[in-house]
This record gives sequence, C-alpha cells and structure tokens, in this order.
Amino acid sequence: MQKILGRMGILTRSSITRKPTESMRLLVTTFIGVVLGFLIGISFPTLSLTKLNLPSGLLPTVDLSYIQNTKQAVQTTFKPRDSTKPLTLNETAKIWVPSNPRGAERLPPGIVEAESDFYLRRLWGLPKDDLKKRPKYLLTFTVGYDQRHNIDQSIRKFSDDFTILLFHYDGRTTEWDEFEWSKNAIHVSVRKQTKWWYAKRFLHPDIVAQYEYIFIWDEDLGVEHFNAEQYIKLVKKHGLEISQPGLEPNKGLTWQMTKRRGDREVHKQTEEKPGWCSDPHLPPCAAFVEIMAPVFSREAWRCVWHMIQNDLVHGWGLDFALRKCVEPAHEKIGVVDSQWIIHQTVPSLGSQGESTDGKAPWQGVRDRCKKEWTMFQNRLANAEKDYFKSLPVETENSTNGS
Repeated sequence: MQKILGRMGILTRSSITRKPTESMRLLVTTFIGVVLGFLIGISFPTLSLTKLNLPSGLLPTVDLSYIQNTKQAVQTTFKPRDSTKPLTLNETAKIWVPSNPRGAERLPPGIVEAESDFYLRRLWGLPKDDLKKRPKYLLTFTVGYDQRHNIDQSIRKFSDDFTILLFHYDGRTTEWDEFEWSKNAIHVSVRKQTKWWYAKRFLHPDIVAQYEYIFIWDEDLGVEHFNAEQYIKLVKKHGLEISQPGLEPNKGLTWQMTKRRGDREVHKQTEEKPGWCSDPHLPPCAAFVEIMAPVFSREAWRCVWHMIQNDLVHGWGLDFALRKCVEPAHEKIGVVDSQWIIHQTVPSLGSQGESTDGKAPWQGVRDRCKKEWTMFQNRLANAEKDYFKSLPVETENSTNGS
C-alpha cells in the first residue's frame, strides 16, 4: 500500500509540474496566431485575387472582376483625398456648373466646346495645322441641279473668305463636282425641303458662330453687278445687322423697300402705296428686307434662328418680323443699293409640290405659303400678348410710390 501511495504521489507531483509548461505553450501559440492573423488581415486589401495563379477548382464561381471593381469603388468613395493634390482622370468628384450649356453642367468649363463650324479638317497631322485659312463668312444656297450654272456664276463672286454650303432639295449632289469649288463645299441633301427648313436644322447659332455674316440666298439670283467683298464693307460702314442687296427695279419686284436706288450706297426707308405703312419706321416702309437674299450678322442670326418656326417651312411673314431682333430696327436693317442683284423668279419650289384636288403642284405650294403667313402672324401676336399678360401689373398705389 505504501508503495502504491508513493507512486501516486510521484504521479501527482509530475502532472502538477508539467501543467504550467503546457499552459504557457498554449498561450504563446494563441498569441502568435492572433498576431499572424492581424498581419494577414491588414495586408489582404492589397491582394488581388485576379492576380493569384490558383487552379480554377479552388476558387468559387463568382465574377472576380466585379469584386475587384466593387473594391476599387468602395476605396474611391470612402478614402479621404488629399486636397493639396490635383484630381486624376480616375478620381470621381462632383462637378456642377450651372453656367455651362444645358446638359453639360457636370463638365468642368475648360473642356466644354459649345460652338462649332463648317471648317474642313484633315484626317492626319496636328489639328493646329489643319486650316491654312479660316473663312470669316458663310454663304448658303438652296439648290437643284437644274440651276447649277447660275449657282456657279454666283459662287465665283465670293472669295475664299466664304465657306460655301449647298442645301440640295432634289437629292443630286455628286454631279456638282464638275465644278472645282464644289469639292471644297459642304453639301447637305434632303429631298423637297425649303431653305428655312434647312436653316432651322443645320444653321444653329452655335454651329455658325465663327462667321461674322451669314448669307441665306435663293438659287435664282443674278449677280452680274454684285461684289461680295464690297458688300461686306458697306454693311459694316452703315451698321446693318440685317440686309440684302438692292433688286433690279424691273425684275421680280414686290416691295418698294427692296428696289435699288441708283443715287446712294444704302437706303433704310422708303415710301409705299397709300395706307400700307402706319408708321414710317415699320415694315414695309422701313426695318424690312425680303427673304430671298437676306444677310445676317452673327448676333442678329442668333435671334432670328429662334424665331423661325419648326413646322413653318416657307418663311412667309418672317420678313415683317425681323425687326424684333435688332434695335433700333429702322437703323440696323437696310438695302445695299450699290451692290445689286436681279431676281430671276424661277419657280423651282413649285415643281417640288404635288398635285391635289385638281390643283397644279405649284398652286398647292403657293396655298401653303399663304396659310403659313397667317399662322406665323397669329403665333407671334399671341406670344407677345401672353408675355405682356404674364408681367406683374403695377397698382395705382405702387405707381404713386405709397
């Protein structure tokens, strides 16, 4: 028995002696594990799963690129940015500039290109070397191929200071390359449309903003007595924002205002038939040019373009309303007499109509012109009435200052 108890005592002492050593080893192992786990944890965000060369069977079937992009988005969103460093293209920053053009408020102003032009550019080299010359004026004709020889004679009157833009209502464009100048012109082709339809869609003020003056001419004009450079000089000299060349007195004349005077450079007023002019400063006795060969300054055109109605394609009535876009209109609208043209009155638009109700094609076109004139007058009158009605009414007390 004593031997047995003695042995138990030895075992008990031995177990007591080993227990602190094992506990210490367990604590050390646990501590080392925690430290390693922490080190691995803080280094994990810099580890890209997509860069690990692991067998596909060891990875779950998830979109790793999505995980990577999501991680980057979270880092970009929540990572504070050093304000002393410039933004990079990959950084997301909130930009809102109300003064930018509509729709471009999210862009920094320095990258916004609000205006354009019709300058032809190369497909090679540097952009700064594309243009040997920047035309200062824009000349547009609405044309059919049958009038090509007349247009050729007209364009020869204009220098390389003019960009040439042809609107083709008959769909024929490539045939015009028989003329050398046509190869450097801009051609826009849509069948059976008028010049005001084209102007509304292709001559937005921001597109033509590089040009000092915009000529919007018909195709049936004789230009034997016309010089474009002299015309521009006279327009600037007399401060005309809206103008036209004088018309040969015996050809295609409708209004006295547009009749050429042989004794002056420019005229801005005239006398009409009795009762036609309630005010000598109003159309058709002043502040008036016709729509066959108008010339607009870039500032005036910005206003006129907005007044052109999208669905009224003939422009009838527009000539009486041009005065709304300049002030004082009777001083800034006029006719250049010393550079004059002949209206040949070729009824080209009539042939583009359709015969309906037994009427000839030209008659249907004419009827619509007259209807559009009435519609335009009504719209303008109603718009002005609605505007003045919307203004706050001054009461008698506010007028008296009490």
